[in-house]
Amino acid sequence: MSNLSVIENKKPQKLRRELQESDKSDLNVRRAVVGLSLVGIAAMTAVTLFQTGIVEHLPDPPIDGFDSDKVNSSDTAYALGVPDGALSLASLAANIPLAAYGGENRAREMPLVPLAAAAKATVEAVVAGWYFYQMPTKEKAWCGYCIVGAMTNWGIAALTLMEAKKAWNSLKGQKGNVKKEKV
Repeated sequence: MSNLSVIENKKPQKLRRELQESDKSDLNVRRAVVGLSLVGIAAMTAVTLFQTGIVEHLPDPPIDGFDSDKVNSSDTAYALGVPDGALSLASLAANIPLAAYGGENRAREMPLVPLAAAAKATVEAVVAGWYFYQMPTKEKAWCGYCIVGAMTNWGIAALTLMEAKKAWNSLKGQKGNVKKEKV
């Protein structure tokens, strides 16, 4: 067996060990992204079941102003040609492989991954804010599932920005090394 084969065979073992056992702060943050994504997926699963006609009603807390059925049946919810709950569900699911991709030093070794994850999450946080604004202003009703979805998107964006800052600094450092070598 060549030396290259031995190295390649250890990569999955190293990745598995790092993802499952490392206590580095970046991995703990990425685990939190997975957890928040799953919470958001649960909320958006209920919305998607309603918006696609699988269930006929979404229960609301017994608080005035909550009407999840109204919010999730609005024109805004279907404006893109597909129910917004299904789009949000798919987007939240995409966070999981993004968070799980790479080992404990990915901000340094593959900085574009955390930067892409943060860019995606930041756009989604802005969109979640726009939808959040629509509930009281346009729909005149609140949706508990949508509130959970928005809060998870905001949390995910905040978490991904932490690793993205390290990745950005790593990229800047790499560019500085290239400039020094050229001189």
